[in-house]
Amino acid sequence: MIADHDVRTVAFQKWTSLTNGDLVRAAEKAGFDVMLTADRSMRYQQNLALRRLAIIVLSTNEAVVVAANVPKIVDAIAAAKPGNFLELDLSEDLDD
Repeated sequence: MIADHDVRTVAFQKWTSLTNGDLVRAAEKAGFDVMLTADRSMRYQQNLALRRLAIIVLSTNEAVVVAANVPKIVDAIAAAKPGNFLELDLSEDLDD
């Protein structure tokens, strides 16, 4: 759970069969502002220039790493701008 944000998974939305382009369009149509993904190739597959959606590409989708980095992810969401990609490295030492 990320406070002050409506977070949904692709499975929850029943979008698991959508390819990247259709997924971006569906997310935008549903009113999402930011999409989190670990799919590093999405940056090269999607042109967001005219989109209202921002995409944040996480370096991993491993649940324990993502959970340990929620504050960093929240900061990235706050900094996200429509039509932009942001790569977020979550590989820093988790013992800090």
